[in-house]
Amino acid sequence: MQIRPMTPQDFAAFWPIFRDIVAAQETYAFDPAQNEDAARRLWCEAPLETWLAEEDGVVLGSYFLKPNAAGPGSHVGNCGYMVSPEARGKGVARAMCEHSQRRARERGFLALQFNSVVATNEAAVALWQKLGFDVVGRLPRAYRHAKHGLVDCLVMYKWLGEENQPAMPEPVKLIGRKNIEAVVSRRRKRDA
Repeated sequence: MQIRPMTPQDFAAFWPIFRDIVAAQETYAFDPAQNEDAARRLWCEAPLETWLAEEDGVVLGSYFLKPNAAGPGSHVGNCGYMVSPEARGKGVARAMCEHSQRRARERGFLALQFNSVVATNEAAVALWQKLGFDVVGRLPRAYRHAKHGLVDCLVMYKWLGEENQPAMPEPVKLIGRKNIEAVVSRRRKRDA
């Protein structure tokens, strides 16, 4: 398998993979009605760089790398990965994620953050965790899954810097509305 920069001409070969993954509405919150040109701009032009995984001229997958935010948050990178259905389970996602971490370090990023990993995508969640990503947040019912309806999304994060690795906080515990009211009431009584 070779991972190399994606050229504008490569996107035409990748487009069927992109189109089918987005149309399935199981992992990506991209508009399934977008055309090839809009998808190419989103995947190839908006990011800092886009990479293609191939073997013997067959496209296996692709990933992009970009800043997760601007200004004071620009030291944290963000990636998106897509693997063709025929190549799943063959180590393509792992190879692209490991490659993306090296590229992120080379570009000066100190961390990578995945903003919206669909929780039902158990293979991806397990792989990212094996590769050192922590679940740092859960977005309840943030994704409208084609098969499962409203499902949670996970925010996943990995510090890439060698030094001064921040301690990962305990995950935020979600509390119900009644508990919120009780907590707020207790605070008000204490402050009075």
